[in-house]
Amino acid sequence: MFSPHIMASQMTPCSAVRSSRAVLLLVFAVSLVLGNPTFAAETPLTLAEAQQRAIERSRMLAAKDYAVQSSREMSVAAGQLPDPVLKVGIDNLPINGQDRFSLTRDFMTMRRVGVMQELTRSDKRRLRAERFEREAEKSIAEKAATAATIERETALAWLDRYYAEAMSAAVAEQIDQAKLEIQAAESAYRAGRGNQADIFSSRSALAVLEDKASDIDRRIGNAKIALARWIGDAAQQPLGAKPAVDTIRLNEATLDTQLNHHPELAVLARQEDIAVAEAQLARANKKADWSVEVAVQQRGPGYSDMVSIGLSVPLQWDQKNRQDRELSSKLAQVERARAEREDMLRAHVAEVRAMLNEWHTDRQRQTRYEKELTPLANSRTTAIVAAYRGGKATLADVIAARRSEIEVRLQALQLEQETDRLWAQLNFLFPQNGGPGH
Repeated sequence: MFSPHIMASQMTPCSAVRSSRAVLLLVFAVSLVLGNPTFAAETPLTLAEAQQRAIERSRMLAAKDYAVQSSREMSVAAGQLPDPVLKVGIDNLPINGQDRFSLTRDFMTMRRVGVMQELTRSDKRRLRAERFEREAEKSIAEKAATAATIERETALAWLDRYYAEAMSAAVAEQIDQAKLEIQAAESAYRAGRGNQADIFSSRSALAVLEDKASDIDRRIGNAKIALARWIGDAAQQPLGAKPAVDTIRLNEATLDTQLNHHPELAVLARQEDIAVAEAQLARANKKADWSVEVAVQQRGPGYSDMVSIGLSVPLQWDQKNRQDRELSSKLAQVERARAEREDMLRAHVAEVRAMLNEWHTDRQRQTRYEKELTPLANSRTTAIVAAYRGGKATLADVIAARRSEIEVRLQALQLEQETDRLWAQLNFLFPQNGGPGH
């Protein structure tokens, strides 16, 4: 038999590498099976995944579900007759004389037990139930509006972090170039081909870039915090590729019709339905509900027991100042809700059209940056660097060209970010599972 120490000493470098690779692959596979958070944390986070996490994590959506449940439970309760009223009392109890406080000696003294029931009409109970059904529908519309807001705000936070990191990478590239320029300036100075001013200029340029990098790092941190508001610790994961942002789900030809179903307008439409239900209920209240009562009166042993039957009818003697006024108030609330919804529709149409116009314009500007401004800035820098190496340009010219190039690149990224933010605001006006085409 061979000793393990001898076998280890006889292993070739290639076999040792293969063994280490096998061990690493085994560890990686086991970690995936066991759900090791170290590897899970490196999974790129796409925009769609971030939105899904935000929807699943939201407590506001759960609150809307509870609101729907609450209204529907109240709808069932409101459709029932009022609870009967148990009435217990003593009638005609003497308080002086020989029979005072006696329950049995005076023939008029009675112990009474009765039940009273209000007979609410079926149409009124139906209207009360429908009023709470409209409340449930309003909560459902509010849930859709909340889902759209969550998806939209998550997309904006994701895009803010994406572009902050893109700007950070662009500045980091320029910092590396600035460090090389410092080395070139120092070498030229030592060789007698440069001066100290070039060294100071290059170091100053580096300091400016590092300061810009610090500011961008702050923006990355803030973007992660904003994203964590919606998806929690997953906001620390690296981001995946940017989604396709060339099209939106809105049809500009039928914009008014689509926006009429916007979640916020749907909430106002349900509020109008509630106002209509309350007006119908106020109209039904112009007919009073009757109440019936049955009571048994027990007298002393020498007297007969009795039964009483009664009917109570409210006297609506001043309907013009009570029931009619209430109905007028509810009808005014219907008109108010309708006017608010129509005004919000006009505001949404104008706002969305302005955003669409800005989005189209920004996309045109973005194309100009991609095809003209950014390539020209790169070419200018390349030409000046070549001229500097040939002794036909100064280091100050190189620094100025690089500063101009980074400004153009950052401006291009800023414009792209603004364009994509408009895309997110337009594309997620409706929740993804309940958009205009659903």
